[in-house]
Amino acid sequence: MEKSGRKEFVITTNDRHYLPFHNPQQRTWDGPFYFIQAADTQLGFQERCVEGRKDPGWTKEVEWTRQMVKDINKIKPRPKFLVICGDLLDAYPETLATTRLLQEEDLKKELLSLEIPLVCVCGNHDVGDIPTPSTVASYRASFGDDFFSFWCGGVFFLVVNSQYYQDSTKVEILAAEQEAWLEHQLEQVVHQKPKHCVVFQHIPYFISSPEEDDEYFNLPKQLRDNLLSRLYKAGVRYIFCGHYHRNAGGQYLDMEEVVTSAVGAQLGPDTNGFRIVKVLHDKVEHTYYALGNAPTHIDLTQGTENN
Repeated sequence: MEKSGRKEFVITTNDRHYLPFHNPQQRTWDGPFYFIQAADTQLGFQERCVEGRKDPGWTKEVEWTRQMVKDINKIKPRPKFLVICGDLLDAYPETLATTRLLQEEDLKKELLSLEIPLVCVCGNHDVGDIPTPSTVASYRASFGDDFFSFWCGGVFFLVVNSQYYQDSTKVEILAAEQEAWLEHQLEQVVHQKPKHCVVFQHIPYFISSPEEDDEYFNLPKQLRDNLLSRLYKAGVRYIFCGHYHRNAGGQYLDMEEVVTSAVGAQLGPDTNGFRIVKVLHDKVEHTYYALGNAPTHIDLTQGTENN
């Protein structure tokens, strides 16, 4: 949108729908396509947490986000969309609201250059580790719905707010709304049988194994088992997450969970980057690329990339 000659960030969700693909034609499989998955742009995390600075800035994350957008804009044919799986910003909404507004302004400024649709996923830093109705409302006002679904090229995508699973003590009504919504969405998956069904969320169900113990970077096992079972039985076979700031993932039966490292600060040996995800007739393939090293051409017929 243009306002006074200046391009503005536009919220693209409404009533649990993603507007860029909100038309019946998207329900039909039209051949292979691909999208970009990223996570944790998290402006401010590098200097605050990794470097331990007392007055942290976020110029590094701005540069990394800018490079991501440049890389994506060069790829041909165009990806269908970019999804950022949570922790868009670092500053918590209730305790660092002023800092968060500055981070938000800088992030949106970089994302305005993106030439494909953007899907935003809610992370713990976006609503707080213990979300409240106020922090959720703030996120929605800035980035749109925190849970929603959409069809794209015959594939059904579910965007979930994983923080409701981590701690819903102050948002029980909102968590119940997501639960009722999710149940309805999974019923649609069963009855409409999309080519694939893919879930996007911030916190992984597990880092490497569904049987692993609870820790900061996964969801509580008490909830994990039930949720994974429900998703699997409905027909979900791919889950894409962030949060870990490292690449990881594993299998629940033949359902794959992919944990993608950060565009922003790293907490392990990986390099800042994003994932190219190919949606093929019988499977979904994905490869992680460091910033500045992504291919500029995607061949969906041969499954190869060319620089």
